[in-house]
Amino acid sequence: MGKVFHRRFFLEGPAGRLEALLWTAAVADPSFVAVVCHPHPLFGGTMHNKVVYHTARTLHHLGAAVLRFNFRGAGQSQGEHAQGIGEQNDVRAALDYLAAEYSGKPILLAGFSFGSWVGLRVGCEDGRVSRLIALGLAVNTVDASYLRQCAKPKLFVQGRNDPFGSREDLEALFGLLPEPKRLVFIEGADHFFVGHLDEVGTAIARWLDPSK
Repeated sequence: MGKVFHRRFFLEGPAGRLEALLWTAAVADPSFVAVVCHPHPLFGGTMHNKVVYHTARTLHHLGAAVLRFNFRGAGQSQGEHAQGIGEQNDVRAALDYLAAEYSGKPILLAGFSFGSWVGLRVGCEDGRVSRLIALGLAVNTVDASYLRQCAKPKLFVQGRNDPFGSREDLEALFGLLPEPKRLVFIEGADHFFVGHLDEVGTAIARWLDPSK
């Protein structure tokens, strides 16, 4: 893929500056672009979370320019935690940046845990987003009913032993969602996919490129 550029900068967010990191390449324009949203900031979640990092790396290897950012109040981002409501506007700021920087490129939105709940809510509604990935969606504790109106391609990757998103609850939700959709359970994995991150990457790669 050639030399990789890591650009660290600040996005202009609705509650102040948002710390961000963009991975791009020195070669041709990316085939698509992506943003990956991190888990709950009040429990230590940042854009450097291992699941977020591994997801970003997988998407980059598949040809994407990938943006990660810290929600308001996390890392060096300004503002304060806003219960997932204000954070939706942080996601929109990230999409605004990608849409301006890579005009006309399809945007994939991925999120882990809190990042999947907040991110997909925005991604389902935003016409600039073409595909969605939810990792470790905490269906036991959050309202994800908005997904029932989301007809965009959707991938759900869940640890089989995730205490925040049981197989039964996720399958019940998944059954109500419109196509196209795919659900992958990682056997033996917990909420954080400890020891199973390679399998998460494989699930993403096979969904995006069936030849993988």
